[in-house]
Amino acid sequence: MTTNGESKFSYLLIGLGLGAIGGLISAALARKETRELLRERGRSSLDYLNEQAGKLRESADEIVKKGKEFIGPPRDSVKTDTESQKQAYQEERRETLGG
Repeated sequence: MTTNGESKFSYLLIGLGLGAIGGLISAALARKETRELLRERGRSSLDYLNEQAGKLRESADEIVKKGKEFIGPPRDSVKTDTESQKQAYQEERRETLGG
């Protein structure tokens, strides 16, 4: 066996060629099984993602619910401010006129 660079390179090319041919032959023979395996893995991945999305949706709903409870019931701040201003004006007017 020679140790020069040309013989090593030729063995490398022969090995790569045989590996590529073997890979193509095995891929052609197992094509149907590979597709079925990929299809099955794809379905299980989608099921897992749907399950995780449902859990995330539930936790987001809980967070929103707790946030609404923390903030309190919705109120119309403009209406409340206007009413309080009217009441303050009326009290001031009573004091000025009556007192």
